[in-house]
Amino acid sequence: MDDELNVTYVKLSGYVEVDKYRYVYFLVLFIVYILIICSNSIIVYLIMTYKNLHEPMYIFIAALLLNCVLYSTAIYPKLLIDFVSEKQIISYSACIFQFFIFYSLGSAEFLLLAAMAYDRYVSICQPLQYPTIMRKTTVSILLVLAWLIAACHIAVPAIVSAETKLCNFTLKGIFCNNAIYRLQCVSSRLITIYGVIALIDLVILPMLFIIFTYTKILIISYKSCREVRKKAAETCLPHLLVLISFSSLSAYDVSIARVESNFPKIARLIMTLQIVLYHPLFNPLIYGLKMKEISKHLKRLFCPAKII
Repeated sequence: MDDELNVTYVKLSGYVEVDKYRYVYFLVLFIVYILIICSNSIIVYLIMTYKNLHEPMYIFIAALLLNCVLYSTAIYPKLLIDFVSEKQIISYSACIFQFFIFYSLGSAEFLLLAAMAYDRYVSICQPLQYPTIMRKTTVSILLVLAWLIAACHIAVPAIVSAETKLCNFTLKGIFCNNAIYRLQCVSSRLITIYGVIALIDLVILPMLFIIFTYTKILIISYKSCREVRKKAAETCLPHLLVLISFSSLSAYDVSIARVESNFPKIARLIMTLQIVLYHPLFNPLIYGLKMKEISKHLKRLFCPAKII
């Protein structure tokens, strides 16, 4: 649908009838968004502030949590506006931009987790070479590549979709994910093929690399002393938990979001909200509780009187 300025708008149909409780939903989501920003930012602040956390492992964690904040910011402001609006609509250009940010940051998370797995592999399996391999330059290159490769991959379908003619103006969702392809008049074979390539490059290959590195770490740790096994468990378990969590939510988005189903609208809404509610809060919780040094600094920050 077009307005007087010839701007194409898309209706978001993934919402349930929220007229009665819209301000309650708004308040809950607003509180969650503030919690996401604060919980992730606090750990990033601690990593930036304390010199004993200026190590590659913690720098990667800070990058991952910063990625979470940006990922949430791509969704929440528009989501909050929609819950108190009479009509849930978005311009198609803004929808494409949201699609690009959502998937580029989501893909970057897999690449960042792969970089973290490599860091742990070198630390545990090649400890003598660790200072030489994981220098500041190496860490910086890995971080830039994680965001740049993801952005370049997602830019292609975003640009192609922006130029594609639309025949449908109702999106089944509460934000612009890969369901935008159903708005197009004709399914693009180019986007389909490229989507498979991007899935392999950004998800499958990083996951295979992570599985390979952690398998090697497990084998080395099993053959080593108790101290090495303890170090491996303390530093690798949080990364694996985050990977499993994000992979599960991504599997829903990749499969269900593009497949027509008879799911009730409320079920779709709840499942979709898991992506933007659960995971951005799960990351700081896991790293705050499971990473010993971060947990220690958090206790000092919030309970200074109890720390000697």
